[in-house]
Amino acid sequence: MIKKHPRRIVCLSAEAVEILFALGCGQQIVGVTGFAMEPPAARLKPRVSGFSNVNYDKVDQLKPDLIITFSDVQAEAAKELIRRGHTVLATNQRSLNEVLETVLLLGRVVGREVKAQKLVAKMQETIFGKMLNKRSARSKRPKIYFEEWNDPLISGIRWVGELIEAAGGEDIFPELRNRSRAPDRVVTSEEIIRRRPDIIIASWCGNKVNMDAIRQRPGWHEIPAIRNGRIYEISSAHLLQPGLSLLKGFQSLQKIIRKYPAFKV
Repeated sequence: MIKKHPRRIVCLSAEAVEILFALGCGQQIVGVTGFAMEPPAARLKPRVSGFSNVNYDKVDQLKPDLIITFSDVQAEAAKELIRRGHTVLATNQRSLNEVLETVLLLGRVVGREVKAQKLVAKMQETIFGKMLNKRSARSKRPKIYFEEWNDPLISGIRWVGELIEAAGGEDIFPELRNRSRAPDRVVTSEEIIRRRPDIIIASWCGNKVNMDAIRQRPGWHEIPAIRNGRIYEISSAHLLQPGLSLLKGFQSLQKIIRKYPAFKV
């Protein structure tokens, strides 16, 4: 007898966990990445991986009928899991549209298409609805440098730049956002100084941001964001995991940008 939908799912990325729980499929999840923190029920699931490292024997023992991976960083893990005989779904969303498409894809996979469509509609309305209708009322869009990592300095991936723009800001490195690999988005301190961001937002891939270290970088006292004390941290779980938590990241971006003196809605 053919099973219509997977019943034992292992998620090696946190956004897949959050999406499946939101679709009402938390019971089908039998193993998760160590980065899965939302919803709280996800923390009770067996931990089988970090991000690039996987406990393959533990995964085997869980006998999943589907494993969900994310990005090229997990390509080798996906290869090994397939070699071990597992069914693997690898997603590689890099833009907001691709994030929405991934929600719909997972909805089809688990037989919750209608619920997935409702989740996507909510995300579209929250991110692309009210703010886009008010663009003409803004006197100035603050220039924003988003820092994904500090050594080397890495600017934001595409969906982060799109969220910044939807929230009313201007990404100072728009030409780099389509480069999916982090090493291809490395920037120099000199170029950041030259582009003079009004706001700096950092989110260091799970590590706490060192604000003092940012302020003390050579030459950065010239940057308007440093001079005016506009340095902020947003949790990487809310900006660097391309799933439903991006709504929280977007709301944080809105609050930051609305504090900027020249910003009007």
